[in-house]
Amino acid sequence: MPTRRNFLLSSAAAAAAAPTLALAAQSSQPEKLPPAIAALTNRHAEAVPITLAEREQRLERARALMHQNNIDAIVITTGTSLTYFTGLRWGQSERFFAWTLPATGAPFIVCPVFEEGRVRERMESKPATLPSASTTRVYTWNEDEDPYQLLAKALNESGLATCKIGIEERTQFVFADGIAHASAALTITSATPVTSGCRSIKSPAELALMQLANNITLAVYKACYQSAQPGMTNRQFSQMVDLAYTRCGVTGDASCQVGEYSALPTDRYNLK
Repeated sequence: MPTRRNFLLSSAAAAAAAPTLALAAQSSQPEKLPPAIAALTNRHAEAVPITLAEREQRLERARALMHQNNIDAIVITTGTSLTYFTGLRWGQSERFFAWTLPATGAPFIVCPVFEEGRVRERMESKPATLPSASTTRVYTWNEDEDPYQLLAKALNESGLATCKIGIEERTQFVFADGIAHASAALTITSATPVTSGCRSIKSPAELALMQLANNITLAVYKACYQSAQPGMTNRQFSQMVDLAYTRCGVTGDASCQVGEYSALPTDRYNLK
């Protein structure tokens, strides 16, 4: 999702970039680009998405680890672990959103009521990405309601009125604290033995995606190195990297700090 900072930076970049680079970014004609950048090809089709079947296997692996570590359920809010298990990409918010996987039984989602439509749209999307979508329950809360009490209610309805809950490591403190105080019958622990136990072992499909990402990045960096010119600003070089990734059919970026700004990364867009 675009941010105010990215909007301001991109607006300033458009005004300050060198004319030749600006023309290259705006034109679809390869001859307008530096030769090494123009030689890059779109490789998006090489990326084979993680299948629904593989995500189902991840859930089974997670449940096995939960049994081994005496964890009754894991709660994941947003971030890479949510995407890993469900295929959902959900931005971090001040409002509580959580996907919960019990060691036994169907998963469920707790979300703000105004997000329900978006959740169900993702659950019904084709091709399907959310494992156990047909049995996943959705609990919604209004602004004047306590989402953590709703989570405790959902756990109770799953037969987990008294249980040990694993919290994913990157969960915001306000959410973890809210869960911890939702019910005296809940015991909070780390979900890392489960999440790391799953994510640290890569499948052939994951390895293939990681290798493709590495190959594209090396190709982009090589092309940009060959296209760099004396007098380029940090911003202009970073823009060229963005453009090279776009040529490859993916998104990517690089933080470039050269000269006096190498010690001030936050000033890498300075035009001097």
